[in-house]
Amino acid sequence: MEDDAPVIYGLEFQARALTAQTAETDAIRFLVGTQSLKFDNQIHIIDFDDENNIINKNVLLHQAGEIWNIGASPADKAVLTTCYNKTCDSRVVSCATVWRMPCDWDTGSSHESPDDSAHNPQTLELLCHLNDSAHGNAACVLWEPMGDGKRVISLVDNHALLWDLQESSTQATVSSTATLEGKGQLRFTVGKWSPHHNCSQLATANDMAIRGWDLRTMSQIYCIENAHGQLVRDLDFNPNRQYYLASCGDDCKVRFWDVRNVQEPVKSLEEHSHWVWSVRYNHSHDQLVLTASSDSRLILSNMVSISSEPFGQLVDDEELSDGEDAQPSDKIKEPLTDSVVSTYEEHEDSVYAAEWSSADPWLFASLSYDGRLVINRVPRALKYRILL
Repeated sequence: MEDDAPVIYGLEFQARALTAQTAETDAIRFLVGTQSLKFDNQIHIIDFDDENNIINKNVLLHQAGEIWNIGASPADKAVLTTCYNKTCDSRVVSCATVWRMPCDWDTGSSHESPDDSAHNPQTLELLCHLNDSAHGNAACVLWEPMGDGKRVISLVDNHALLWDLQESSTQATVSSTATLEGKGQLRFTVGKWSPHHNCSQLATANDMAIRGWDLRTMSQIYCIENAHGQLVRDLDFNPNRQYYLASCGDDCKVRFWDVRNVQEPVKSLEEHSHWVWSVRYNHSHDQLVLTASSDSRLILSNMVSISSEPFGQLVDDEELSDGEDAQPSDKIKEPLTDSVVSTYEEHEDSVYAAEWSSADPWLFASLSYDGRLVINRVPRALKYRILL
């Protein structure tokens, strides 16, 4: 069974910010933000045509500064957030802003030559800044999962700010704040908004610790003090198991936690040989986990033992037709074993981001610092084993 070859797209600038366009569930579309100190930065809108195995791109100008984080609204395809650096009074500050793509950004991509948008890129429309004068540098912006695009959280220094977006996202007001308290200069590095519990929980990382927060009271609900031996780089919630959380860090490890008992990780992976920058659960099949590292590799793991279907898909007696008898061996089914499905080595630089498509559960993209975006698919053999 021949697997499709990876599709590679090269940006002319360095890049580390990648997201799937969450509100787009028909077209396979990713957004990439560049990091250039000399030239105007850009957002590349990458459309993947899976029938013909080709990429179509559109380029938008992001003149505000080099992009460190990008997020797409779950409700409005045209709205996105970026965290970017800019120089202000001879010092570098990190800002967070909500933008709208121009309404005709995709016109012409099929009629004109594909490079036209790169030569004459349109500019993003600024909707509002998520800047609070009392707080400093923004690390990332999180959209409320499956929300109406009206609530975002920005992690700024040691504060988590919950914003309400009004007037078609042109106004933002802080509705509540959580503060990380302790000795020294504490700073959030990354966070993830849980899709469970009516979206009332947030997980954050600072240094080697992971903390859970209740957004209704803005109070801490759990803390994993030494989740990793070095800095925690990324977090992701299992979409189907509400208490399960994945983390990765500079100790080259990926760890899986049950937040009801945080003394020990449920599982650890040690497949990478350098810092692990990104961990992502598949949105539909939570046994599939992507990890990206500065060892230049992307690894797809099948973590079936801690998934929502550790025995595969069980067949109920009711589902059997009259002529079928349940075999004794079917009743006592062995749990499937965890394994590394595939290691992808199309990158030559640190892989900073990996994301699953929001339109096709079997497709994912990865981005390395040299501006190389690679689109890959889950191997067909595994796909059919999961489905059949």
